[in-house]
Amino acid sequence: MATKQILSLLPGIFYRRPAPDQPPYKSDGDPVAVGDVVGLVEVMKTFHEIKAESAGTLTRFLIDNEDAVLAGQPVAELDD
Repeated sequence: MATKQILSLLPGIFYRRPAPDQPPYKSDGDPVAVGDVVGLVEVMKTFHEIKAESAGTLTRFLIDNEDAVLAGQPVAELDD
């Protein structure tokens, strides 16, 4: 199996759910298809989706919900 990373394209605050009262987009062990949303990055009160660029199984998130993230920083790992 090859491990791939899902990267944040922008710096900001990372969120795993669309709203505080909603379930996470994805959890460890979930299947991920190309284009699936795995989280959001908030930049100046604007939310941007982080989408998977490859398919696989989400093995783990590399940062916690509501943590600061940098542009290009990996947020999750996928296994083929």
